[in-house]
Amino acid sequence: MNHDPLGNPDIGVAVEVRALCKVFTDPRQQEIRAVDDVSFRCCEGEIFGILGPNGAGKTTLLRMIATILSPTSGSAFVGGYDVLSQPDEVKKRIGFLSGSTQLYSRLTPAETVRYFGRLYGMRRSLIEERSRQIFQVLRMESFRDRQWGKLSTGEKQKVSIARTLIHDPSVLILDEPTAGLDVVSSRAIVDFIRNARSEGKTILLSTHYMTEAEEMCNRIGLISGGRIVAEGTTQELLSASGAASLTDAFFHYVGGDGP
Repeated sequence: MNHDPLGNPDIGVAVEVRALCKVFTDPRQQEIRAVDDVSFRCCEGEIFGILGPNGAGKTTLLRMIATILSPTSGSAFVGGYDVLSQPDEVKKRIGFLSGSTQLYSRLTPAETVRYFGRLYGMRRSLIEERSRQIFQVLRMESFRDRQWGKLSTGEKQKVSIARTLIHDPSVLILDEPTAGLDVVSSRAIVDFIRNARSEGKTILLSTHYMTEAEEMCNRIGLISGGRIVAEGTTQELLSASGAASLTDAFFHYVGGDGP
């Protein structure tokens, strides 16, 4: 039986990161530690936020957990499976949403989601059933047969989320899911994330929006310079820093390197 960070012994650990590091080499052959000795646990049915400014290491961290990048050192596990030695098992259990995802401009949302479903080896009937459910939840019916290249930014993001969900993953890894969206589209994505949590999904969410992290996340890891500088619930972060707001707490821990 696993013990989660919130103190409930009946909740398992869905994602575990142990001393994860990623080092890149710049053109001058100097090392850049994009992620530096990061460790944390995310429990089943929890939204764990990675909150930090652009360039803090959020995307690199999530890409390692999603098996897209290999760590320089350290380890990470999803559902008990090692991202390095068991990547196929990890991929079955995750849905990864990147803010830089570009889909096929000539395909419609329905065709795009069907294509990804086939990549996961799903039966055609199951793909159609899941697509209907997802399109209804995300309110995509009105543009399901319009080419992706002709959609708005918010509509494109919904298509990306739909293809992330088609195989019904237990863990969602969402990298800046509302970046660049208008207020209406952002609210729709936030509502979707909350609904996913209510269905028991585990969610890793990176963001640089303080309000978004405070409203949605059960716990938050503050990241700066590739390191987790503080971790806890919003109230724990406020109490430990003596700050009146999450923004003030962030600046307490990272100084002037704000979002």
